[in-house]
Amino acid sequence: MARPGAACPPPARRGMVAARALLFWALVYSYCGSGAVPGRARWGALGRGRRPGSTRLPGGGAVPGRPPCRALGGGLGGRERRPGLRFHYVAAGERGKPLMLLLHGFPEFWYSWRHQLREFKSEYRVVALDLRGYGETDAPSHKENYKLDCLITDIKDILESLGYNKCVLIGHDWGGMIAWLVAICYPEMVTKLIVVNFPHPSVFTEYILRHPSQLIKSGYYFFFQMPWFPEFMFTVNDFKVLKNLFTSQATGIGRKGCRLTAEDIEAYLYFFSQPGALTGPINHYRNIFSCLPLQHHEVIMPTLLLWGERDAFMEVEMAETTRIYVKNHFRLTILSEASHWLQQDQPDIVNKLIWTFLKEETTRKRE
Repeated sequence: MARPGAACPPPARRGMVAARALLFWALVYSYCGSGAVPGRARWGALGRGRRPGSTRLPGGGAVPGRPPCRALGGGLGGRERRPGLRFHYVAAGERGKPLMLLLHGFPEFWYSWRHQLREFKSEYRVVALDLRGYGETDAPSHKENYKLDCLITDIKDILESLGYNKCVLIGHDWGGMIAWLVAICYPEMVTKLIVVNFPHPSVFTEYILRHPSQLIKSGYYFFFQMPWFPEFMFTVNDFKVLKNLFTSQATGIGRKGCRLTAEDIEAYLYFFSQPGALTGPINHYRNIFSCLPLQHHEVIMPTLLLWGERDAFMEVEMAETTRIYVKNHFRLTILSEASHWLQQDQPDIVNKLIWTFLKEETTRKRE
């Protein structure tokens, strides 16, 4: 089975891959070195963080020490074990129906898919997973445990432990990166691929090298290579950075989107304010350069890419370029008034687009 880095390309290709990898590492160290001092000064001025449990909501109330509701209209929390790790998920829909597996982004957990859990349970067994290191899933302590190969294998093993050999795979942001890689490495396990606001990984790595504007927007990738300081950054001033990611005018949900409620913010703060809760998620990024650039690229299943044009982190030009790597039906929909947090920002529109894509592909197969 094809895996990142598994096959040996021709010598010329190996040289190109090595040169790109070398350039990426040069960017990592230079960006971290240039960003460490001003970053420390900026976030240190915001004040020290409070202990988990004393975090304040935007309206001024303290965050209660309780997790978000798991039921979601018939949903079911569960755990699956793969060697050495326990994975938490929330599911909706009857067992035995086709599986729809949902992979969240950063800094999120299964809760970011709450609208889709309700919507698709009528025809699917919908499972929203907490990725390795997130939420109630186990978080290995060593950085090496978060390499992309491990994350890809997690999805394969979880699929099998749920009793399935294939699924509709949906990923957003970092979960979109993993979804692309699973589709490339284990194409027989993915009937349809749906990605929200993340381009094909090869598009991302090639685009960022040629466009300084995207390099700046992706600066947190390089900043996260530093030890311990990124975690501290999120805790200062009552986790202000975390709140602002979802609510600020610059990076949050757009004016015409579905704003997060106080209860939604509480759910995020509850998990990410736990001791050590940020290290696992940030360790995902600390291993991103372990298998990029890719040696295998092609995606062979029908693919839907949804994109919020007002994404503060990803330039929309990468969305169209993704088309060249999909060797099957490819549909791209760009929502002009939507943000990076697309499935929470415009859930009704996103759900409708997904339904259309799923039914359209079913019709094509019968013809």
